Amino acid sequence: MQSKSDAQLLREYADRGVEAAFAEIVHRHTNLVYSAALRQVNSPDTAPEIAQNVFIGLAHGAHTLSAQLTAEASLAGWLCRSARNQALKLWRDESRRHSRERQAMELLNPISESAPDWESLRPVLDEAMAELTEPEYDALVLRFFNNHDLRAVGRALGVSDDTAQKRVSRALDKLRENLARRGVATTGAALSLAISANAVQAAPVGLALSISTAATLAGKTIAATATATATKAIAMTILQKTLITATIVAAVSTGIYEARQASSLRDQVQSLQQQQALLAEQLQQKRDGATSRLAALLAENEQLKSKQNTTELLKLRGEVTLLRAATAQKNSDPTESEAKSWLTRVNQLKQRLEQTSSAKIPELKYLTEQDWLNVARSDAKSEKDFRLAFSSLRTAAEWQVAHMLQDAMNKYSQSNSGQFASDLPQLQSYLDSPIDDAILQRYAIVASGSLPQLKLGGDWMIALTAPVDAQYDNQIAISANGSGSTSFQGSTEIATLTPALKAYATANNGQEPKNPSDLLPYLTTPEQQAAFQKLEQMRNPASK
Repeated sequence: MQSKSDAQLLREYADRGVEAAFAEIVHRHTNLVYSAALRQVNSPDTAPEIAQNVFIGLAHGAHTLSAQLTAEASLAGWLCRSARNQALKLWRDESRRHSRERQAMELLNPISESAPDWESLRPVLDEAMAELTEPEYDALVLRFFNNHDLRAVGRALGVSDDTAQKRVSRALDKLRENLARRGVATTGAALSLAISANAVQAAPVGLALSISTAATLAGKTIAATATATATKAIAMTILQKTLITATIVAAVSTGIYEARQASSLRDQVQSLQQQQALLAEQLQQKRDGATSRLAALLAENEQLKSKQNTTELLKLRGEVTLLRAATAQKNSDPTESEAKSWLTRVNQLKQRLEQTSSAKIPELKYLTEQDWLNVARSDAKSEKDFRLAFSSLRTAAEWQVAHMLQDAMNKYSQSNSGQFASDLPQLQSYLDSPIDDAILQRYAIVASGSLPQLKLGGDWMIALTAPVDAQYDNQIAISANGSGSTSFQGSTEIATLTPALKAYATANNGQEPKNPSDLLPYLTTPEQQAAFQKLEQMRNPASK
């Protein structure tokens, strides 16, 4: 059964308030929007906030925008443009307070190589894309950012396959000319390969769920009155102390896995019940005095605007939105009922994992109760939902092991004149507690160049070697300078084809291949041929 288009999902949300439809849009495009924001602000802390604002804007404008879209239209282009606008607005606000930083952001070093380096291409890509027309912009996003085939591009744009091909070709030529004026010289083939390989990165774990929750709640509370706003905002400092807010506004960075281990789930449910009773009593006491405290709240809000940075304000807005919804649903959706439902989802997830032995890894023994709570926020119903949930659990457990190995590696390096360990068993004596051999076998010491998309520095790194679910799992890696993760899809294939690309350039006076098929005579090993076929299937799913 063919999945619904973005336009159909948006109409369901706009006309009938189907939150699942909006959540599907968020899950479908979170990586795209997060990557567009990250390229422009180059801040993993700020990019999630920009992505959240983009989807909140989509929720607010769902009625107007859905009426303008054709039945098969895609939101990919609109979301990328919105991410750029949000990033520009953030930049303008920051420039008013930090005018001296503007000059540093405007300095870009041109390169003379025909194949663009991603770190040189990234700061100017969206600026050059902004000079394209809207149809050209949408065509490039669908073809190279979302890796759609020409038939899917034509269907989303409402044109034939041939028209879609011509539009993509013209747009790519114009983008290459725009980049050349900014000092980035490259060929069309090399540019398309660089964008396809690097433009879309995996968003932090939990970002899609956090954005979907904030955006849909924002769409429901547009018509709140000023008095209700004051009353609910006054209760904000109380609600922030409850576990409901702390778990809904979940952290999206890898630091979430370094949080202290929560107490048992049963104690947390009892604590939720006690806090709900206290909250109801305090809200009743505060309600009568809400009007008189409105002026003080507004003054405090003005101070926050002048002292806090944009990221803190965005977080505050999201919290206020959640608080409004929590207060409005106090009588109809008690915390006790939600806590019981939450516990049921955790037990359901554990039972399903026990029945799916292929989804297990030995690292799962390091999962905390908080990890289970984080993954079980939403109800898993479909097979895809359970695959995503299992991937999140594996990632949480793998990060626990990665941090243990990184700490041991640092201790080993200090004791061995800065040397990097040659094999993982050497680190066992530097661990606070031993790690099973079955776990260590899933990791390996590899050259940093084998994962070029991770810029961790150094010559060597410890990396996860193979995924359980290649479609959803991320490859974790740590080095002496830091840690990071990347999608398993496509990363090893690009590294495998690097010798063939160099051989083609040597034989053709430094030129890059214009068509993927030009590379076929230079595939000298079965591994290179398999990697080429896999990338072709990823670029053109219809050929499978």
